Amino acid sequence: MEAAVARVTLRNHFAQPFDSAIAAARTCYSSRIISPGEITDKQRTTIGPATFQGGHHTVYQHAHFEFGLENISRHLVWNFLHGHPFYNSEQQSQRYVRMKEPEAFMPPLEGRAREIYAAAIDRAWEHYRELSALLEPVTHEVLADIWELERKGSPQRVQRVKAQAGKKSIEIARYVLPVAAATTMVHTLSGIVLHRLHRMCKSGDTPWEAAQVVGEMVARVKEVDPQFFERVGFEPMGEEKMPENYFACHGQDAAGARTSAAEFDRRLDGRISKLIDYSPNAERVAADALRFTLGVNEDALPDDEALRRLLDPGFNRYRLETLNVMEHAPMMRALNHAHYTFLKKISHTADSQDQRHRMVPGSRPVTTAYDSRDPDFITPMLIRQNAAARARYEQAMAEAWSAKNELLALGVAPEFAQYLLPNALSVRLVESGTLIHLMHKWTMRTCFNAQEEIYFASMDELDQLGEVHPRLAKYMGPPCVVRIGHAYPVCTEGSHFCGVRVWNSFPNIERRI
Repeated sequence: MEAAVARVTLRNHFAQPFDSAIAAARTCYSSRIISPGEITDKQRTTIGPATFQGGHHTVYQHAHFEFGLENISRHLVWNFLHGHPFYNSEQQSQRYVRMKEPEAFMPPLEGRAREIYAAAIDRAWEHYRELSALLEPVTHEVLADIWELERKGSPQRVQRVKAQAGKKSIEIARYVLPVAAATTMVHTLSGIVLHRLHRMCKSGDTPWEAAQVVGEMVARVKEVDPQFFERVGFEPMGEEKMPENYFACHGQDAAGARTSAAEFDRRLDGRISKLIDYSPNAERVAADALRFTLGVNEDALPDDEALRRLLDPGFNRYRLETLNVMEHAPMMRALNHAHYTFLKKISHTADSQDQRHRMVPGSRPVTTAYDSRDPDFITPMLIRQNAAARARYEQAMAEAWSAKNELLALGVAPEFAQYLLPNALSVRLVESGTLIHLMHKWTMRTCFNAQEEIYFASMDELDQLGEVHPRLAKYMGPPCVVRIGHAYPVCTEGSHFCGVRVWNSFPNIERRI
């Protein structure tokens, strides 16, 4: 194992972030726009603390900082950096980039604990390589059938299927990699969000690593403008002051956590995603909102016609835009008033993608609160269908939990032991969204190129939407289903076309890979 050493660089930044904030604050009470060059030291001393301490934080949101983050753990990204909606990231993909050598976050462990940790990381990579090799012919067989290689086996098509089989095999094999696996990303934040991350860096499951990484981010900003943190801001909140930690000290034991997980699974009722709450009059309310937006009465625009005008791509060209302009279209904001809440159980690696739909927020678990001595994981479809792959996969799961349990028995903090858990780790969350944002998510994630678990969760959600609001559900589907007969190309994925004419039989279609 190679211990990943986090590296933080500041790729881009505002020239005068602190003075820009003060100038923005002054502009609020001025007859003209104030420039950063006009700010005096007295204004920095008075306006800066007054706005920050008083909660007038929008002035600190203008400045943005673009960081390069290298060799940070995927668990840190999921738990902390992407645990809120106010960021932008472009992250190295484990789905399509082969993880060649074991490279992972190394917590501050010594002696036997460090040996166990490093050995577990190395074993996980061995399982990853072996699973990739086992799954490649399996994925090739399915893809060859989908692309009809026996009948249409041109050299270009043969090569394409071979390349896709390799990518699909590592996409599935990545489930055995640990959440400690290192990743690299471009990460952009506003100034006020960086202040918040600094304040909250000791929260959640990764306080030690978060404090190191955020500390470096703050240091890089201080190098270009010391005032941005030295004149305003708060020190990191201590772990002892965080309300969640009360439950860690006084809450239930492991048996209670197992009971909570079992209750969650029971309430799923066999689904991946279960609708547990919704706006009962969503269809009527959306129609009303459209009429009031446009100044049209019900006689001229009855409910069915209103919903058709909102959602039918034959009438509403907004549905055909690949640039998501829904929130910028006055009539489409009528969909903000329909709200849905789901219980959802997916893997850590799937949820790392699911949470990028930031306008459909979720309350995600504190994973250390759900520590299980027994493996608790999700198994991808192709592994379930292949005996050799499944045996290897379950061996990898057993070894990951065994190593984690060994560390706990040695007295290692759960914060550090949990890094050995695999991407396959079950994540149980509650997720909510308005129809305007869920519609965008369902459009993107019912495409056959979407991550497997998110696809099936989205199909679960659409099925239940159809039960409660059929007049809304009938207009939902992937881009090809929305665009067929209305726009060209039908598939927006270009060279990544899945090879299946989904639009011919959606939603009654089998996804095989």
